[in-house]
Amino acid sequence: MLATLVALLAAATIAVPLTRRFGLGSVLGYLLAGVVIGPSGLRLVSDIGQITDIASLGVVMLLFLIGLELRPRRLWVMRKAVFALGSSQVLLSGAVLAGLARVAGIPWPGAIVLGAGMAMSSTAIVLPMFAEAELLKSRAGRDGFAVLLFQDLAFIPLVALVPLLADHTLPDHVPWHDVAQGVAAVAVILVGGRFVIPPLIRAIGGARTPELFTTASLLIVAGTAFIANLAGLSMSLGAFMAGVLLSESEYRHELQADIAPFEGLLLGFFFISVGMSADLSLARLHPGLLAGATVALLLAKSVVCFGLARLSRQSLPEAIRFSLALPQASEFSFVLFGAAVGVGALASDSAAMATLVAAFSMAATPVLFALSERFLIPRLVVEPEPDFDTIEAADAPVIICGFGRFGQIIGRVLRMHGIAFTALERDLGQVDVVRRFGNKVYFGDPARPDLLRAAGADQARLLIVAQDNMEDVLRIVEVARRNFPHLKIFARARNRRHAYLLMDRGVDGLVRDTYYSSLKMAEDSLMALGISPEEAARSVTLFREHDERALLEMHAIYRDEEQLIQSTREATDELMALFEADRPT
Repeated sequence: MLATLVALLAAATIAVPLTRRFGLGSVLGYLLAGVVIGPSGLRLVSDIGQITDIASLGVVMLLFLIGLELRPRRLWVMRKAVFALGSSQVLLSGAVLAGLARVAGIPWPGAIVLGAGMAMSSTAIVLPMFAEAELLKSRAGRDGFAVLLFQDLAFIPLVALVPLLADHTLPDHVPWHDVAQGVAAVAVILVGGRFVIPPLIRAIGGARTPELFTTASLLIVAGTAFIANLAGLSMSLGAFMAGVLLSESEYRHELQADIAPFEGLLLGFFFISVGMSADLSLARLHPGLLAGATVALLLAKSVVCFGLARLSRQSLPEAIRFSLALPQASEFSFVLFGAAVGVGALASDSAAMATLVAAFSMAATPVLFALSERFLIPRLVVEPEPDFDTIEAADAPVIICGFGRFGQIIGRVLRMHGIAFTALERDLGQVDVVRRFGNKVYFGDPARPDLLRAAGADQARLLIVAQDNMEDVLRIVEVARRNFPHLKIFARARNRRHAYLLMDRGVDGLVRDTYYSSLKMAEDSLMALGISPEEAARSVTLFREHDERALLEMHAIYRDEEQLIQSTREATDELMALFEADRPT
């Protein structure tokens, strides 16, 4: 068993970073790792049953975490997208794919299982894909999340209904004993989740024993799964119900933090076991069938999703994103196929080919989505030129570029002294907020020479660059230096290197973000530790003077990393010596 564990961990450690580096997600890495070490590859693990039982706990934990996320209030807010768009996607995709499977010669029970399983999409692929492209808050991202949420909800009843598709599974009388067991198990989980578990985790949480809390978290998941399994129900159903019941608990986040690492590892093992069970001989024997089935799956789901997106009034680019994010099969597909084979609703050879098709679809989706974002979407999304404000003749002595929290404080101090200023801000949302509070600020890009000229840069005395983006600050400084050399320029530096770059451009003054607030907190911290206010103030002043002197001295060598490191070490030693010399005797 130890050799198996080493093989699993080594394969995952090598494969997953590689696939993630190429933007293909971690699921594909686990699948490939399973193929490589499994019976079809290097045969490092030949007995798949060794890890199947343990790996199945990954799915159980995944359903528990999904339950924790499905707070009733959240579902109510998203009800239209979740239940309307989500149900339409699952039903239409399932019907189309089941029809294609039936045309391919699969009996109706197996065709229905394949259609339902392939209609699901992979949460583990879709959400990270949207997140990496910063599209989670887009219309496609929100609707994609809603569909995935409905699929999570639909998976439990789908697994429960699979046995009804098998031959001879409909009894001629009601098995009241089995029904009673199931009802009793659900009642135990509901009552325990409502009245027993919250006080238990509250007591453990109050004891400040992290290892005991982790143990209790695992016990909740494994215990509810065991109760459900004991009554003949799905283990995932038990864990899912427990998660939903605890979704409003004050310890929800701690439960998530404790379970997530185990869920990630065990779910990874689950995907590895799927990869190990993939029959690559089928791919070699039927490459045309595999390719055709994969293309049919991707095309059918993409068309269905695109149509639903347009019906829900998504724009063309958003509809394309939505349709190309969801065409793959899901991690739940493998579970559904395995359950169907176990009860005889799906032939094992059909399940083996379906597993390959699902894996190939999961591998293809990130590639298709990335190609679309790079080549197709930019052609469809035409960014309109911003309609900047027309600035009336301005003769204020100060121009402030960037009127966020940094620039506003400067503006308030200047106004207190009766000094007029012209404020420029390129974030329209920020402009609207500032204007609601009665402040005058113009919407425009301060890096444009014509806008600076309209703001009075020819007559102004001081330009304050308070943007929070480093590149924007550098660009504005360069434009101002080139076109308005008489202006004094004060700039906001995000960090020490940014300060060096601004010094290269000859600014007249700079202030590093959070620098003075950090010094203030350091001074307060010293006093809180019993050091007198005078000594604390003297220590902070000594540090500030030394640091500002070091900033100027190291500017000449900051591009030479070796020299910079050496000078930094010397400056640290010098500072310690200064503190020792300044320490009162």
